[in-house]
Amino acid sequence: MNVSLTGKTALVCGSSQGIGLATAKELASLGASCILLARNRERLEKAVAQLQTGTGQQHSFAVADFSKIEDVQQAIETIVQQQTVHILINNSGGPAAGPILKAKSSDFLAGMNQHLVNNHNLVQAVLPGMLQAGYGRIINIISTSVKVPLKNLGVSNTVRHAVAAWAKSVANEIGAPNITINNVLPGSTSTARLESLIQHTATSQHTTIEEVTKQMVAEIPQRRFGTAEEIAAVAAFLATPAASYVNGASIPVDGGRTGSI
Repeated sequence: MNVSLTGKTALVCGSSQGIGLATAKELASLGASCILLARNRERLEKAVAQLQTGTGQQHSFAVADFSKIEDVQQAIETIVQQQTVHILINNSGGPAAGPILKAKSSDFLAGMNQHLVNNHNLVQAVLPGMLQAGYGRIINIISTSVKVPLKNLGVSNTVRHAVAAWAKSVANEIGAPNITINNVLPGSTSTARLESLIQHTATSQHTTIEEVTKQMVAEIPQRRFGTAEEIAAVAAFLATPAASYVNGASIPVDGGRTGSI
């Protein structure tokens, strides 16, 4: 099975911490040169220093705030002028928690811009290089809410579904050998995002963090939260030559929690 990414360049969004950084580490371990893209320069500098370089990888980073479309657009235009991106990992922090009926129109617009519009602009920028190179992997880190909407995440559920539908449409239209687009759907994963959601739930339900955590773990057949590394492993596999015939798929990585096939 060919899982080597030697000679490939990966652009990993939201990669200064959490699932994004774990994915960059996994890609680098398979031989890819990684470009990290996030808003915090100090964290990016530390993140780049953690990536393997044993096969001659050349890692770098660019700074962009995903809440600002123009920031991301400017960053990707600079990147593709300098090199071909063979692997694109679309990953960004999710919209704030809360019931959908309390959401403002601006909440939906912000979420769509941060996820759907940025993803679309990034794909449009990197796709010509992928076509020319004859190799492309686009992997969107979304959420299991694509399969079953999650409680108290109204805006996030809506935005995530939109991204999944967009990705399927892209998969149908690219129509080129060896270029794929897939979605990885993390379940409850031990990251800063999950800690924030647990805190929000505990506050809104007037209970403790420990009680909310206990209830969430009880819903997972494996009886534990996932790790960023476990999500990254699936994303990295999809980036390899071995996954060449996986296209347009949405793959839950959730310990079996999602209540649908």
